[in-house]
Amino acid sequence: MAFASAITFQGVRGSKKISKGTWTTDTTTGDIDTGLTVCEHIALQYAAAAVIADAPTLDETLPVAGSAVTIIVTSGADGLWEAEGY
Repeated sequence: MAFASAITFQGVRGSKKISKGTWTTDTTTGDIDTGLTVCEHIALQYAAAAVIADAPTLDETLPVAGSAVTIIVTSGADGLWEAEGY
């Protein structure tokens, strides 16, 4: 399966573009395609019913040019994300 992300919503908040989506994984790292030209902020949250010992983290320094944002996660822990930028 590897790592996969999907955009489930795109819109505008004030003067910024926002994207929301999901990720699924059986690895510990992957790229979220935000659909933004520059990602200035991204929030990550696991969507599991069980408790997961660690939090998903970024493997990037914001702002990120381009739509791909690399994250580090627990293998098998799917989640939700929301990104903001332009």
